[in-house]
Order: sequence, then C-alpha cells, then structure tokens
Amino acid sequence: MRVQDKIVVVTGGASGIGRAMARRFAAEGAAHVAVADMNEDGAREVAQEIGGSFRKVDVSVEEQVVALIDETESSAGPIDLFCSNAGIGGGQGLDSTDEQWQRIWDVNVMSHVYAARHLVPKMTPRGGGYLLNTASAAGLLSQIGSVTYAVTKHAAVALAEWISITHGNDGIKVSVLCPQAVRTAMTAGRDGSVASLDGMLEPEQVADSVVEALDEERFLVLPHPEVLEYMQRKTSDYDRWLNGMRRLQDRYTSA
Repeated sequence: MRVQDKIVVVTGGASGIGRAMARRFAAEGAAHVAVADMNEDGAREVAQEIGGSFRKVDVSVEEQVVALIDETESSAGPIDLFCSNAGIGGGQGLDSTDEQWQRIWDVNVMSHVYAARHLVPKMTPRGGGYLLNTASAAGLLSQIGSVTYAVTKHAAVALAEWISITHGNDGIKVSVLCPQAVRTAMTAGRDGSVASLDGMLEPEQVADSVVEALDEERFLVLPHPEVLEYMQRKTSDYDRWLNGMRRLQDRYTSA
C-alpha cells in the first residue's frame, strides 16, 4: 500500500516512532495525518509541522479511540491506515502488581482491540483498509527483565495474526511492527541494555522500514533484520533457544 493520498491515523504520535511515522507519511504525500497522543501539546506540535490534525487520546479508554476514529472520518474522510502505535513499559518480575498488569495490558493490547473492533466493520464494506500495530521484538522472542512487557507484546502480535487470518479475505491488511531498541524516551539511558544488543536505531530508520513494509504489504516489520534469524532459531530448537536466552540474561544481569 502506498501512503500517498491516503488518510492516516497515528497514535502515540507526539514523539519517538509515532512522530517519525507521522512525518514520513506526510512526506510521502498522505492526504491527511491525524496525530493522537496523551501529550496534547506534543501532538499539536507534530500536527502543525506536517499540516495534519491532532487530538488528545488515552488509547486505553475505548470511548476515546472511537471518538478519534469518528472525528477523523467526519472531518477528513474514511481512514485508510490506522497505526496503533502507542505503548508503554512498566512492571518487572512476577511481583508486578495487578494495577501494573492492568495498565500495561490496556495500553499495549486493548488499544489495538479497540481500534480493530471499530474500524474493521467500517473498512470491510469499503473494500478494505490497513491496520499497523506496533508491538516489539519482545512479542516474537521475549523481554529479559520484564514479564509484563513480554506477555503484552506477545498478545499484540497474536491479535494482529488473528485479524489477518480472520479478516484478510475481507480486504483488511495487517502489519505488526517489531523492532528491538529504538532511541525514544522509553529507552533513554539504556544503550548498553540487552534490547540494544544489535544496535539502537533512530525512529526515522524505523519509519523507513514501515513505509517499505507497507509498500510490500508484509505482515512482519523488522527494522532489526536479525530478529528473523532469532525467530528461526527459536522455532527450530525451542529448548536450545531457551538455554541461550538464559545465558544472555546471565550476561546482562551480572554486568
């Protein structure tokens, strides 16, 4: 799918990957880019820069996601591409509280559910549409040190797979973005962390990978191509992969 002349929504668009995608979509000639974020001032700044619209949205609240969709479609037209990009970290081990679990679940998983729940029925009669969900390489492999992040990102990937399987023949295209470390507020001060093992990418590099994957309509968007090899190792010998991950954990926790 070419972004040119398309109507696009980006959540988490005030900074990081979301901001880089919004800018890149505008540069590609999108007809309209709607920028949504909890950070209203940041969303406004990006929208003004690219000539788009903005809205303050907490993606963990279904009514706010619905309002974003309805407002964009009433003012700009039918949404062609919805980038459910907002996400958070938080929580560490099994002692993470129920409140921590619920918050990260609502943002990292349910926000994707809310977008799909209200867009797929709109897109299908129009002949289709595109959903781009930001997950993480942690959703394909795992996240050393944070059970909440690993589990919710796995769930985000599974949801994207299910939508593609179930609604692909209805014209609904799905891609899932799964980078390793990207230089954003979430990774500040973590250049030497396990997530940056294969290098810390700039958000603009991730946006390049997104546009390329959309052009090819690929399901997996892997800005760090090494992730595909790691997945292949994992599925070819799961026990060996788990042992390797334990060694990796030991290396970084003892450093």
